[in-house]
Amino acid sequence: METTSMRWTPSGWQADDSGAGWRVPGIANLHSHAFQRAMAGLAERQTNPEDSFWTWRETMYRFAARFDPDTLHAVAAQLYVEMLEAGYTSVCEFHYLHHAPDGRPYADPAAMSQALVAAARATGIRLTLLPVLYMSGGFDGRPLGERQRRFGHDVDGFLALLERLRAEQGDMLRIGCALHSLRAVPADPMGDVLAALPAQSPIHIHIAEQLGEVQDCLNLRGARPVEWLFGHAAVDRHWTLVHATHLNDAEVQAIARSVATVAICPTTEANLGDGLFPLRAYLDAGGAWGIGSDSQISVSPVEELRWLEYGQRLATHHRNIAVRPDCDSVGETLLHGALSSARNATGNPAVGDDLVTLDAAAAQFAGMTSHDAVDRWIFSGNRNLVRDVDVAGIKVVAGGRHRDREAVAADYRRAMSKLLA
Repeated sequence: METTSMRWTPSGWQADDSGAGWRVPGIANLHSHAFQRAMAGLAERQTNPEDSFWTWRETMYRFAARFDPDTLHAVAAQLYVEMLEAGYTSVCEFHYLHHAPDGRPYADPAAMSQALVAAARATGIRLTLLPVLYMSGGFDGRPLGERQRRFGHDVDGFLALLERLRAEQGDMLRIGCALHSLRAVPADPMGDVLAALPAQSPIHIHIAEQLGEVQDCLNLRGARPVEWLFGHAAVDRHWTLVHATHLNDAEVQAIARSVATVAICPTTEANLGDGLFPLRAYLDAGGAWGIGSDSQISVSPVEELRWLEYGQRLATHHRNIAVRPDCDSVGETLLHGALSSARNATGNPAVGDDLVTLDAAAAQFAGMTSHDAVDRWIFSGNRNLVRDVDVAGIKVVAGGRHRDREAVAADYRRAMSKLLA
């Protein structure tokens, strides 16, 4: 089938040539916890009448304690196959399962990181690995709890891990740095790590996800989380602020001016009851943003983009919120926004070179034109309309199926049997 590439113009996505197929650039997934793919759907029973993110976190801790390098590799490979089949061609892995469950390092201290690198290489997805610094259990500096011990590092050990992994960088692998959150990284260690990072290193951080987090930061640091961060770090285009759900007007403007990216994860934020990002105000300020699958409740860029818009409609009682002065299409605005942030957030200039071919033969695309192609892709239902995916010039998905789907799924089933035993 002949394919057609689309390019962004002030009026939206337009086809370069006529043809029966349609190609868009691959989507960058800016926030992923791979191991949580294995627990998707397993935290949907009420454990407390006041169930929230904080009670969900206890379930997640218990599940995280079951992983070793082999099971992490199998689960991550399954996840990355699903991402590629859905149109994600790169992923930022926010990785904090560093050590054995009792907190002791593996014989190879990078074993869990290497499991993720191997899974990405085997499946053909571009990976930005973001080892996480996690040092304290709250803003008050309390020690890590028993179930958090495998996450922890001191500054020297953390920097040594980053240095070792950076030796493996290439077009398919970038190594950045993640600060888990302000509550998990005290001010002085944060400054020491930031000062030691190479120039241009991607830096990601969870921030302002929960109202309780905002209140704790106000009580113990005298400022809101984003406000405090901007007062203590040189936030710029290399930073990605994950969630940033609860912002005031000044914080919206500050993030936009900094050219940092906000990683919005609508399906996870909905699943956890986090809240809604102030999208319209952020778009008006010219802010950069992208999407992530986070807890893997959904592994679909279409669903993330669709629900980013739908959440705004539910909050405002209006339609067609995510548009720009130069584009009246919601789908095109959303796709353009997600693509525009990819290189800064991943730290990989090759990210924009990958291609996703849509299934032009699908009934949902009957009569499709360049004027409506992207809107139809995002807003026409839940069937996956990705046909082929090419990453770094290699076809990893053909006819909607990853080249190693069956073998990877078999390994995943074995890993799940072990994890759920």
